[in-house]
Amino acid sequence: MDHATNETVLGNFDNATTTHFSQRATFSRKNGEFLATLTEAGEATQYTVSYVFGHYPLQQYLIETENGRFQVFPFAWDSRDEKEGGQRWYPNYQDEDIGVNDRLHWKQPMQNWNGMCADCHSTGLTRNFDTDTLAFNSHFDSINVSCASCHGDMAKHVTQNNSTLSSANSSKADTAIADTGIHNSHNTLSTGEQRAMGQWLLKKGDTIARWQKLENGEYKPANRDNSFMDTCFGCHSLRSPLTDGINPERHYLDQFTPSLLISPLYFADGQIKEEVYVYGSFLQSRMYEAGVNCIDCHNPHTMKLKVQGNGLCLQCHSAQAYEGEKHTKHPSDSEASQCVNCHMPTRTFMGVDARRDHSFSIPTPHVSAKTGAPNACLNCHEDDNAWVSKQLNNWYGRDSTLNSDEQKYIAFMHGEAMGKNEMLRLAHAKTLPVIKRATVVTMLSSRIETLTDRDLRPFIRNKEPLMRLAAAQAGRALPADQRLKSYKGLLNDKLKSVRVAAVNNLIGFGIDSAAFNKALNELKISNTINQWRGEGNLNQSLIEYQLGNIQEAETLLKQGIQADPFFEANYINLAELYRSQNKAELEKQTLEKAVKAVPTSDIVYYSLGMLNIRQQNKPAAVELFKKASELAPTNTQNWYIYALALDNIGKTQNAITVLKEGLSHTQDRRLIELGMSFSQKLGDRENFMYFKSLATD
Repeated sequence: MDHATNETVLGNFDNATTTHFSQRATFSRKNGEFLATLTEAGEATQYTVSYVFGHYPLQQYLIETENGRFQVFPFAWDSRDEKEGGQRWYPNYQDEDIGVNDRLHWKQPMQNWNGMCADCHSTGLTRNFDTDTLAFNSHFDSINVSCASCHGDMAKHVTQNNSTLSSANSSKADTAIADTGIHNSHNTLSTGEQRAMGQWLLKKGDTIARWQKLENGEYKPANRDNSFMDTCFGCHSLRSPLTDGINPERHYLDQFTPSLLISPLYFADGQIKEEVYVYGSFLQSRMYEAGVNCIDCHNPHTMKLKVQGNGLCLQCHSAQAYEGEKHTKHPSDSEASQCVNCHMPTRTFMGVDARRDHSFSIPTPHVSAKTGAPNACLNCHEDDNAWVSKQLNNWYGRDSTLNSDEQKYIAFMHGEAMGKNEMLRLAHAKTLPVIKRATVVTMLSSRIETLTDRDLRPFIRNKEPLMRLAAAQAGRALPADQRLKSYKGLLNDKLKSVRVAAVNNLIGFGIDSAAFNKALNELKISNTINQWRGEGNLNQSLIEYQLGNIQEAETLLKQGIQADPFFEANYINLAELYRSQNKAELEKQTLEKAVKAVPTSDIVYYSLGMLNIRQQNKPAAVELFKKASELAPTNTQNWYIYALALDNIGKTQNAITVLKEGLSHTQDRRLIELGMSFSQKLGDRENFMYFKSLATD
């Protein structure tokens, strides 16, 4: 991140113009400033670029709007070489027309620098969001990533520059990175000192190096302390913040709650699907399990690769075993002979940013065929998993290295039916990486109706922090009496993410202890710092509701709508709050407001339809349920309630037609059984047999 100057701006601001659906942008310069004129909704507005954000393969531009907010302009500069398709303006959302009433519109919270981006791209960032005025007063110590981002308190070495982020009120000199004036050089470890700490050794006969430490004059295999990676994970992960800003000297799980390997973020086999960064993929890798850390491959200060090409992998992997056509089965000068192209395939995010999957996986065509997960072979060859499987079998005598637990894990993540004991065994499987076992545990509450203290106790008392966090998240499946046993002990966990997850499932259980009150306060703080977007208000309103603070819950939901007007959940919950108070008119007004704000939301039409049912306005309800079904055709409940409503107004034959249409989108037994019931009601044997045949299948 830097100020927009002739030296830092990479984009073409020489009256360049670009269009995308309903948006048109022109980029120009005037009096030393960089200007972006955007035409949308028939109106042209000129904005001044305050900051540049990023360098390669793209650069984005920040616009100061109001209340201390800095927003990401909807067009970015592709800074790649022209031969690669770069040196052009392109829209942030290439396949969508993001209108002014869209949650992804560039002026909305989801495109806000202060909340979404700032803490990882500047040093010592605090958002300072005021929940009363909905304004930011964000500060940083250094505009960009600096030594302190990773090394913590640099007060002894660096003169801090505590800057207020405001292009309007501060000069560029005021917010520039301070001259640190460092004169003491780094004390670089000598080779002898490094070896005393440990090193990777490839002994004769081995194909892969192992981490070993020198003990009594002899190198011996040892466990490696990679705890410093907590600092890396603070930014290189998809996570929810629990604090305002990042402290590199604190445990990662004491500041963040990470997203685990759940859908739709990851494919069933753990490969990356959405923009999840590195944490989730790397922790499931064999590399991580063996003790490899970030700086074995990356320079810790530039983050560039230490060695280009296969040489990077051959630091630890025997060239005799893994280099050349004997292993790769492809010509040595081909792209397919590069280790990373088979074991670290890329997915492209932000339009042009191809990022490698750090799970270091081996292609598994049978998994791809079953789950739709990608595999590296298909990046170059036709979409034929059977052919890929045959080739791998011919070359290596197998088409997979997955053990039985890994295959069961993939089946579980793909949604295949499993019994409770089978799921619990999977959660205990030591052959799986900890993050995969933790993912299974956190999903138990959605796959098992009721858990017991005995089921969760081993995870609650587990030495692995991620397992305890997962157990805390799974606690919602524990009945009240079971939550007051071992689970309650999580309130005293040493890590904030665990305490916060646990207390969220213990509100309203009559607990009044110092540990409970501390954890509850931590939960409230974490929600407060996230109230710049709708989710923070929603989460805090749920807490206040459970505590019996109905008025505060209402205020929070209204504030959430004001801060994030196109986030549907706050409308739905506010309407439900009014329904619980028999305030039907306010419920109706809220849902009608939601329809105008989020006209593409099926749940809004569904909720308004249910209100009309309660008010005996059934024909109107039918039309609303029809709209919900059209908007979300794979949602079984929409079709189910739509058909019921039709039957309720005497249009049972129409209801049967609707159920058939629903079944063309989602094969759900509830729709089949309802179709059989309606067919019996009409004496329609033909349709009854049709639905019965589906039930048999």
